[in-house]
Amino acid sequence: MVVLPVEVTEPGPATPRSTGPSALRRLLPAALALLLAAPVLAAAHQARPAPYGDRLTVHARVQHGTATGLRTHRATVEAYGWSYAREGRRPLAVLPSRGEAIALWDDGVVTDTDGTSVRWHRALPAAADWLPAQGGTGVLRPLGRGMLAVVTPPRITGYRIADGDLRWVLPAHQGCAFAPARAVRHAGVLIVAQPCRTGAWTAQLIAVDDRGRISPRHRPRRDEGSGGRPEHTNTEKVVAQPR
Repeated sequence: MVVLPVEVTEPGPATPRSTGPSALRRLLPAALALLLAAPVLAAAHQARPAPYGDRLTVHARVQHGTATGLRTHRATVEAYGWSYAREGRRPLAVLPSRGEAIALWDDGVVTDTDGTSVRWHRALPAAADWLPAQGGTGVLRPLGRGMLAVVTPPRITGYRIADGDLRWVLPAHQGCAFAPARAVRHAGVLIVAQPCRTGAWTAQLIAVDDRGRISPRHRPRRDEGSGGRPEHTNTEKVVAQPR
């Protein structure tokens, strides 16, 4: 058997990557493209439509929570130093609340603004079924203790003004509908008319406070504080227990 010699070749040194003018010329277009794209991307980000079509304009330096001179003017909610509009929408009612402005819009959205930002939005369900005929009269009702009642024909809802959190819902009885314009507030209690096709007139008045419905057996306690109270989304069940 004949053994042939095998030639062993040492690997040569790695060829360094070219960093000369030709490499720089290849990298230059990419760098220029990134530099040109940055302002375009920033402008596109700023040009994005605001949620819900919000347009809050501050005309003068105002303190947080200022709603002096609050009013609606055409398609705008206005106060001293600022104005708030929503694209293509019109405010139907506005309610001042501790320096903030709570507004009901013609698409059934309720908003809260303090003049420096729009704090929350809440869309009322099936607003198209009643809002065009009802309008905004009597829909926004303060309840005290930082609570807001939104009175609509099919239901009354209680929201916490601080963050727009839904705390309870009171549906109208079958065959009845709440009348937002026919309500009165007395001693922290909101009494709302609930016309029905049949039934005694006493059943056609509903009383609510910051925790929901009040019944003759379950009256509000004036000595209660605002902390530690249970909150529910169904006030019909809440009032089944003594307060």
